[in-house]
Amino acid sequence: MIDSATGTLTDAESAIAEAAGRCSNAGRWGADDVHGTLNFLTPDARVRAAALVRRGVTFSLAQSFDENGPQKGWRRRTNPVHTMTDTGTDAERGVQGFPHGIGGADDVVSMPLQCSTQWDGLGHIFDHGMAYNGRRAGDVVTSAGDAVTGIETAAALIAGRGVLLDVGRVVGGGELPDGFAITPDHLDATAAAHGVTVERGDIVCVRTGQLARARRDGWGDYAGGPAPGLSFTCAGWLHGREIAAIATDTWGFEVRPNEFADAFQPLHQVVIPHIGLYIGEMWDLDALATDCATEGGYAFFLTAAPIPFTGAVGAPVNPIAVK
Repeated sequence: MIDSATGTLTDAESAIAEAAGRCSNAGRWGADDVHGTLNFLTPDARVRAAALVRRGVTFSLAQSFDENGPQKGWRRRTNPVHTMTDTGTDAERGVQGFPHGIGGADDVVSMPLQCSTQWDGLGHIFDHGMAYNGRRAGDVVTSAGDAVTGIETAAALIAGRGVLLDVGRVVGGGELPDGFAITPDHLDATAAAHGVTVERGDIVCVRTGQLARARRDGWGDYAGGPAPGLSFTCAGWLHGREIAAIATDTWGFEVRPNEFADAFQPLHQVVIPHIGLYIGEMWDLDALATDCATEGGYAFFLTAAPIPFTGAVGAPVNPIAVK
């Protein structure tokens, strides 16, 4: 229901429970399944996706991983800390201990796994203590990590047909304002404007334009603050389209503030533990969007394998779109 005075959705608990039941994929691929909607991304789907490559032009959809990133400590998330452990200076001075003049450089990075362009894995979000496929959250993720649906289970799977829905351009004239809720009608209208269809097994990329604004105006609250994003009402669309995964250029995928006054990330609460949907966040879709608008073609081959940190519930990724 919608509160006529505030325009916000009401009765979050009932709405989440209803959507969870209606959109559940629990047991769909068997009791032991750990892949969720990645099951839609079949070998045949990848073969069809590979045929989309015409020009051999590539686009990295990753933001930078460095100290100038968007993080400022929300939920203990920080920007990467990059440290050199061996340098050219060490090599010049001959202090590395290698023979015959050979030298080298080495480095270390310390960072939260979801501080920049990344995937949310299936162990990232629970609903009332339950994880994807009807498992108890405590049986899936412990202090040792995700022993069931760890991000490594997806390491070889996320490659197929990518589809860009540039809602920012079609609906917002370039950028959507923070707090703008993208509805199923917006998604369908954008696909129609682009002349593209969303098919089973697709990796859908939704551009809002928020990242472009943050780069122009400064990070501000880009990581953890208000943002355009998908409406809670998109749960049925995401389930019914049978997509493999979805990614956005925002930190949290769904609209912020959330449409329920008393909820936190309710769409996450449905799509990860019930639909089993992989969510990509903080993807850089701007250069790809420009090419799609000028050269045409909003479907492309996309590979987006997460770094397979064993037991991780999310991981960095450098998605590559090939047109």
